[in-house]
Amino acid sequence: MKNDQAVEVLAALAQPTRMRAFQTLVNCEPAGVSAGDLARMLDVPQNTLSSHLSILSRAGLVTAERQSRSIIYRADLETFQAVALFLLQDCCRGRPEFCAPLIESLESCCVPAKEAVGSRR
Repeated sequence: MKNDQAVEVLAALAQPTRMRAFQTLVNCEPAGVSAGDLARMLDVPQNTLSSHLSILSRAGLVTAERQSRSIIYRADLETFQAVALFLLQDCCRGRPEFCAPLIESLESCCVPAKEAVGSRR
């Protein structure tokens, strides 16, 4: 990922409604959410949400798929992962002590389900 791509993604998320929309779409993976349902979930007018989804889509954070009369929106987790990785790799520059605390803090929330169940016994 290049700097300008990362800036576009971060700029798209740097607005409260867009951040909430992206978080909601992540929580609704992999099924996605129709635009109308997302507007109701966020308590945002549909025309306002449409412009926010357009910005998220241009940044590569959201995909849209027509299903019958509805448009189903999904979070593009690959783009999100790419920008997170870009930031981590750029920040560390071969110095793991910078990112080690962050990686350790993620381990507790990112344990695969099978491991998490097995580790509770």
